[in-house]
Amino acid sequence: MIIAIDGPSASGKSTLGRMLARALKLLYLDTGSMYRAVALAAIDSQVDPSDAEAVTELANGIDIDLQGDPDSLKVLLAGRDVTERIRKEDVTAMSSVVSVIPGVRRAMVARQRAMGGRGAVLNGRDIGTVVFPDADVKFFLTAVPEERAERRFKEDQMTAGSSATLTETLADITERDKRDSTRTDSPLKVAEDAIVIDSTGKNIEQVFAEMMERIR
Repeated sequence: MIIAIDGPSASGKSTLGRMLARALKLLYLDTGSMYRAVALAAIDSQVDPSDAEAVTELANGIDIDLQGDPDSLKVLLAGRDVTERIRKEDVTAMSSVVSVIPGVRRAMVARQRAMGGRGAVLNGRDIGTVVFPDADVKFFLTAVPEERAERRFKEDQMTAGSSATLTETLADITERDKRDSTRTDSPLKVAEDAIVIDSTGKNIEQVFAEMMERIR
């Protein structure tokens, strides 16, 4: 079974993807982490993010692997554990730039198909529309920007030690939404056969129960 979970930033894709993978005993792939790994590789290699050809070449050549169960997924870049590093502010900022490069997206889509083809829960922004358009179940998670910003702000305060204010986080979320939905290659959009769930005002357990019911 292949389950696709798409949606904008901080809509709950990662948390719910892990919960579903654990409950259904499926591989879990957080595709956003793969783009973050490319971003970190660009930073480490001092590649100019505006040089699309150079970043694409980098994305095609680097070794990215996801290992572990849903609750302890590790992101490896050239064999190095970068799970914590890719959540830092500089990588987040770079990720939003490199992830819109068509060549980078094509490189990651090929890897995602190879890794998840035998059954997986995948989350991202183009899983149900581009990566696995024939997925067995497709979800599109969303929530109002203010609530998503508050979630991301709290998460960053606990895990990334971010210095951004809630207002800055909201502005970043809004800009990311615009960039994701207007890019020419694999834009963020709702697949025609996706189940749309608005999690505004709902807790994780409520959304999880709704998703499991639809899957069954």
